[in-house]
Formats: sequence, structure tokens, C-alpha cells
Amino acid sequence: MTKVALKAGIMDRKIISITGKRQLTIPLKFYEKLGLGKEVECFIEKNALVIRPLSQDDVIFSIEILKDLVSQGYSGNELVAKFTEERQNMNIAIGALLTEGNEISTGKKKGASMKDVFGKD
Repeated sequence: MTKVALKAGIMDRKIISITGKRQLTIPLKFYEKLGLGKEVECFIEKNALVIRPLSQDDVIFSIEILKDLVSQGYSGNELVAKFTEERQNMNIAIGALLTEGNEISTGKKKGASMKDVFGKD
């Protein structure tokens, strides 16, 4: 294992092939360790492809996004495109929140105080 992989906290690594149809096979040990099912969530974060289990919260949130877009009049391919855009925006926002939370917890950034949140009293 490389020093970069160790520094990044990568404990297990495997090179996998991508077929001509852009398909890949997730190694069984990774599939089982993550408890993957028939669907996963896939997005780009910091120039890396992230594939993670689709949680029930993700499904519920996706349904809410779809309901909102349908109520705005989107349908067909336009709905699919707008939904994809909204999910990507959500992933970017969540990533930014996680990064900020990590920076606050490690002291790299100052967070809000109780006084900032609740006022003087």
C-alpha cells in the first residue's frame, strides 16, 4: 500500500476494470462490507467518484425532491435533468457542511457560540 493511501486512511484498495459500456464490478469484500443492495448513490466529490449505499433517508429525500419538481410543472426528460441537478446540488451542500463541521471540530475554523445561536439571554 502506498504512503498516500495510508495517509488518506485507505485500508483496503483494489484496481478494477471498466468495461466498454462504462460498467464496473464492485469487489465482493467491498460490496459485503458496505451492505450494498440493488441501488447505490453515485456522485463526484473533490475530483473522486464516490459510490455509497443508498439509505432510506436518501430515498425519502429523493421522493420529496421529485414531489417538489412535479409541483413546479416538470415532467419527462426535463424532470429527470432537473432532479439530477438538484441531487448534485444537495450533495455539494452536504459535502460543504461536513467539511465545515470537520474544520470546526479540529479547530481549523471557529464555529458559532451558544450566544451567537440563542442571543444574550
